Amino acid sequence: MTILIRQARVVSEKSEHHGKTMDLLIEGGQITAIKKSLPVSGGTKVIEAEGLCVSEGWIDLQAVSGEPGFEHRETLDSLIKAAAAGGFTALCLHSNNQPAIDNKAQIEYVLGKTRNKAVDVYPLGTITAGGKGKDLSEMYDMKQAGAIAFSDYKHGLQDSGMLLRALQYSSGIDSFIMVHCQDESLTHGGQMNEGETSTALGLKGMPALAEEIMLERNLSILEYGGGKLHVPCISSKGSVELIRKAKSAGLNVTCGVAAVNLFLDETALKEFDTNAKINPPLRSKKDLLALRNAVENGTIDVIVSDHCPLDTEAKELEFDLSDFGMLGLQTAFSCALEGLKEKNINAIIRAFTSGPRTVLGLEQQGIAENQSANLTLFTLNGKTVLTEKNNASRSANSPFFDQELSGSVIGIINGSKSHFN
Repeated sequence: MTILIRQARVVSEKSEHHGKTMDLLIEGGQITAIKKSLPVSGGTKVIEAEGLCVSEGWIDLQAVSGEPGFEHRETLDSLIKAAAAGGFTALCLHSNNQPAIDNKAQIEYVLGKTRNKAVDVYPLGTITAGGKGKDLSEMYDMKQAGAIAFSDYKHGLQDSGMLLRALQYSSGIDSFIMVHCQDESLTHGGQMNEGETSTALGLKGMPALAEEIMLERNLSILEYGGGKLHVPCISSKGSVELIRKAKSAGLNVTCGVAAVNLFLDETALKEFDTNAKINPPLRSKKDLLALRNAVENGTIDVIVSDHCPLDTEAKELEFDLSDFGMLGLQTAFSCALEGLKEKNINAIIRAFTSGPRTVLGLEQQGIAENQSANLTLFTLNGKTVLTEKNNASRSANSPFFDQELSGSVIGIINGSKSHFN
């Protein structure tokens, strides 16, 4: 297919065309021409929209499916459709299924089911067997099979010795680990951020201290034992400062933030909407502002969707009985834009593109002629409304249904594959 992207503002700090409004011609999955104006030939699909922008393809480092085991929540196919609709050309798949992605066969299963799709899927093997924190998993076998890194998803490593061994072993096989930071002894029974809102609502809180004390421990172990550590989602002002100091000290650490944590604070739970119950939780306005600033100045490397599909049996319950998690892929960009605003679009796109590529050790692309097309098309003046009809996920656990959000995704092009909303 031949595609002409007409009059699109290039948002790509690694491209010589950054900030310019150009026509881009895609032929056979390659960018063959970038000019101020290009002619249209017969049979060419033309993409144009008011305020059209184009960037490198977005990569999400934090998403889960339900397959295998919980296909009623999400299949790999529906996950890919949701990612494409949200503007992502690639994602990292964490283990939140049964059985866990903790062996070579599971890695091969994921890669086999997702090969030659519009969205590239990078499976993450678990750090420990079954993701239960007891014994190291078969990291070497999974790495050889195609695991891009290792994570126990939201099960933070409570055992310091296990974390040390995981860092050292993953480093020895030229890989790294992603670790959720939460001292579970401080959050047991917690439902939301600990603060005035949780007290007013009568809900047990999850203190920011639980994240910060575990992050500080993990950074100390990283400094002692070496290796590479990525913290998928930080949520507090204190965590931002810990990451900033660790980077200044030269530690090999990167971090991310969930897009919704840049948009909403803890007051979004005043109506007890279980769809906004997430982990790490929505924090205070002070924390939210610190997170936004950290994306702007580069302390936070990536923005993630933290996509976690859950069925009605897990969400339509009393608040304290419902599970943590919300859909994120189709609203991640809009949440980031709502929080950081158009003036910070370069920082947003950096956190969706070059930031994730740096974390994963992938080649940086930019946008240039004679390279494979890996592009996301979007507008800043359009609007996104998630509805029952356009929701690509099998689940519906999002607080944003029928709510107008800033920005809109037009589509993606990934080599010879494409998707347009």
